[in-house]
Amino acid sequence: MTASSTPASPSSSTLRVVVASPLSEEDCRLIEQAEPRIELVRDQSLLPPMRHPADHNGDPAFQRTPHQQAAFERLLDSADALYGIPDVDPAALRRTVEANPKLRWVQLMAAGGGAQVKAAGLSDPDLARVAFTTSAGVHGGPLAEFALLGILAGAKQLPRLQADQRAHEWPGRRPLGQLRGQTVLLAGLGGIGREIARLTAALGMHVIGTRRPGSSTTAPFVDEYVSIDDLAGAAGRADAIVISLPGTTATDRLVGAAVFEAARPGITVVNVGRGTVIDEDALVAALQNGQVGFAALDVFVTEPLPAASELWDLPNVLVSPHTAALDPREERRIAELFTDNATRLLNGTPLRNTVNTVEFY
Repeated sequence: MTASSTPASPSSSTLRVVVASPLSEEDCRLIEQAEPRIELVRDQSLLPPMRHPADHNGDPAFQRTPHQQAAFERLLDSADALYGIPDVDPAALRRTVEANPKLRWVQLMAAGGGAQVKAAGLSDPDLARVAFTTSAGVHGGPLAEFALLGILAGAKQLPRLQADQRAHEWPGRRPLGQLRGQTVLLAGLGGIGREIARLTAALGMHVIGTRRPGSSTTAPFVDEYVSIDDLAGAAGRADAIVISLPGTTATDRLVGAAVFEAARPGITVVNVGRGTVIDEDALVAALQNGQVGFAALDVFVTEPLPAASELWDLPNVLVSPHTAALDPREERRIAELFTDNATRLLNGTPLRNTVNTVEFY
């Protein structure tokens, strides 16, 4: 079953929204002013304080008293819609959906929030009743810039330059890669992948996009398309591969030994999608033998990345702690996206970014 992108006809002229994720008062007021039909209910004393802009989890040291928890759940159970998953906890989401039969919509803070919905283990009737929407599109710019950083670092041999600098060595002249004329393979052509295509095309790269077998979907700035099932074949022609795929059963360890072995030696690998898309053991081996020349990774199978992971100490790896999407304007952009979707829900028109509740992306 797939959650419909067309909500049921509005049952009232207002929408009672309970803020379940930390949200600044400034952005609360923005939502209220932009869509007066929203009744935005929040009690900041029941939400963990934000440690920085767009801190959707809030301070992990925050704990509610039993009385506060009961008050928080009463608010959640009165909502037509939720802004965020309560405590970013799938179990809390399931409790709320099951306890509140009038809940119609949940806005997720993550671009790839389908995994959170899947983890809640909701019944088919509940999945049919409640629409879930992600923040896809909000993070495209920052993540595309991180991908470009990774591609450039690989082409310009940044680890080698840094090693020479630390050793105070002035080596003989050696050529560095130039992006113009190189080929980038984009595994994922959603909002993030499309922005990466735009940036890399602007630098003169040949852009190969991937799509599902039988699909005829196209995207601007993509020069050619290959089946997602033929990543290995395409990797043999690429100087860099950028992953922006969601974490699903179909993408689990999709980029593994077969892709790395078939890749052009010294290929750059960038992952701004989900850590589970890469077989990390195979990646480590390919980094060690030079088949992969450089990897820029913002996501990992296990987060935080375990201290014992070899990825920490490999000189040709850039580890980013799943923060590449964060910037001071993220919180505002999600609030604006939410407001647009609230207007759509109230007007009975299709929502943006609905979660596919079959593959959960």
